Amino acid sequence: MTDQAVNTDGVRLSGRAADESRFLGRTRELKELRADIERAGLDTLSGRKAPRARVLLIAGRPGSGRTALAEELVRQVADRYDDGVLRARLSEPDGTPVPVEHTARELLAALKLPTPAGAAADDLAEALRTALTDRRALVLLDDAADAEQVDALLPDTPDCLVVAVSGGPLTGISDVRPCTLGGLDTKSGLELLSRHTGSVRITVDPRAAEGLVEECQAHPAALALAGGWLAARPKAAVADLAKHLHTEGDEGTPLSRAFGLAYTSLPAPSARMLRLLALAPAGLVDPHTAASLAGCSVGDAHAALDEFVALGLMRAVDSPMPQYEVPGCLYPLLKSLTQSQDRPGELQLARARMLERTVRLLQSCRVITETDSPEAREKLQGMPRALRFPSPRAAEEWLRLRRPALLAAARLAVADGELDTLARRLMSQLVKAMVAHFGTRAAAPDLYGIHRLVLDVAERRNLPREKAAALLNLGDLDAQTGRTTEALARYRAALDAGREANDPYASGRAMESVGGAHLELGDYDRAADWFGRALAQCLARGERAAAARLYGRIAAAHTYAGRYGEAQRGWRTAIARHRKNGDVASHARALSELARVQEYAGRPEESLRTCHEAVEWARRAEDVRLQAALQLRLADTLERLGDSASAQLHRGTAERLLGEEREEGEPEPTPLDPSEQGANACEIRSTSDED
Repeated sequence: MTDQAVNTDGVRLSGRAADESRFLGRTRELKELRADIERAGLDTLSGRKAPRARVLLIAGRPGSGRTALAEELVRQVADRYDDGVLRARLSEPDGTPVPVEHTARELLAALKLPTPAGAAADDLAEALRTALTDRRALVLLDDAADAEQVDALLPDTPDCLVVAVSGGPLTGISDVRPCTLGGLDTKSGLELLSRHTGSVRITVDPRAAEGLVEECQAHPAALALAGGWLAARPKAAVADLAKHLHTEGDEGTPLSRAFGLAYTSLPAPSARMLRLLALAPAGLVDPHTAASLAGCSVGDAHAALDEFVALGLMRAVDSPMPQYEVPGCLYPLLKSLTQSQDRPGELQLARARMLERTVRLLQSCRVITETDSPEAREKLQGMPRALRFPSPRAAEEWLRLRRPALLAAARLAVADGELDTLARRLMSQLVKAMVAHFGTRAAAPDLYGIHRLVLDVAERRNLPREKAAALLNLGDLDAQTGRTTEALARYRAALDAGREANDPYASGRAMESVGGAHLELGDYDRAADWFGRALAQCLARGERAAAARLYGRIAAAHTYAGRYGEAQRGWRTAIARHRKNGDVASHARALSELARVQEYAGRPEESLRTCHEAVEWARRAEDVRLQAALQLRLADTLERLGDSASAQLHRGTAERLLGEEREEGEPEPTPLDPSEQGANACEIRSTSDED
């Protein structure tokens, strides 16, 4: 039997037997759609310039080949659009509409444009439309649930083309003529069957083959299932299958009858696994997901998934790692089977197994990045071989490929409401893995969504400590994207939750963050007051490093307010604290800030002395960029004092330092920013965390 990957939602097939994907039929529809691109719109006919992109609509039932037709059209006309093709799916496998916010974010990311964490749907959609204004791009919006979804994403330029795929007309979008799909023509239906069965069985009994196509109403997905059934039974005649389908009667659709025949022919364990795949987040399955749902080995799950693909029951995803997709047209049928044949307790147990396996994979994905830690290496060796990644790069690739399914798993776990402990552990490990592999800044949009889910669970379960952590994390992300007012509200709520939980760490962090928000808003007196409150808590708990940092933040608030005397006293206290703590880098940076304030206060000679001292400490800290910045500051000060020769020497030293750094490829350290929001951003602190 040929190893094939069958797309049951269309008529595009690929496999080892084919050198490339081949599209069947739909010649008339393709011709009409291509002609519709050139058709003059209502605006053109009335003498006005079209304000928005032309929309082509392909409408049809799931499994009718609508997505395959859209992809073939895109392939044929893509060379007309210099800025490439953008793709998005607007519905989940269960039919739930994907929020416009998520779709716009994914499309902006595909354009390699920033997607601020926590941005509103309207802002993201507007950013997408703005980005496409000066581009000539083709946008494929698959499985649209309604016109509002499509309308929000339409580019405001006639130079772009939008191909939308839907189950019916999109009322509300003007000047759209749907291309409505029925069954394939008989010739194409026969060819689709022959690609599964080989041509011999079709040519031996062409009348029976035509009868089978008619029995399936030439529905592509039904024909794919019929072809898979025949391919698995080399000795079965085409007439036998047509007879089997005919005996099913007129109940249901051709697709449901073909699916029923394929399903009932499966062994009991395979049938159970297939049913449980309806629980897979976002309809995306890998061998680990299938194994955990069915309670079998990963190898057995992998073999079963490949068999499902050969039978037309699953779709193989083009991916560097084994990954599969539940066809959207089969999802309602699988879900109906799980509801009728599996007890609720069994389904919940399967979900729990899947989430537990995902948690352990995420833990392994994170731990492999900690190669310098003996404890991490020991923990990694203690994991089953099936859960270990061969390298950090392989772990990162897995995380990137499985990201949509992992985020969907978190959303489904929280929505379930019965598995909150597992949901909390899953989100904790997902945040840690993303930060470890992608970094906080790159992962911020996803982290924002996860922290909102954490907040939902914390409020539902009345967990004030976790509520405070989630609010702090959300506030930090709001602050980083310029939503300072929103961040301030989050920090105040976090302070209330921290006090309710009697958590001094959360309360102190919230106080400092409230101060940072006021500093950003220009309210320097309140900023200094809140920093002072946080400092009092740190001193009471003996947290020396945090206290030193807060003395600097109070000094920064006084600097911005123009109170240079108080600022100098604050920086001197911070310097003394950093020196006592042995924190050489922070000591150097605090000296740098003191020199800046002294210059603001009109004391250039003192500033020069402090700058020289800061250079020495920066050298000890091996902070090359700080050394260069201080050398430039010395040069500027000397220039104002009339010593141009010395100033030139210091500028030369700065250029040499920066040149050496570029040659060595040293990473750029984070510069000291007096208005910096507190540390530990995006960290979930939860009693359910696993270290």
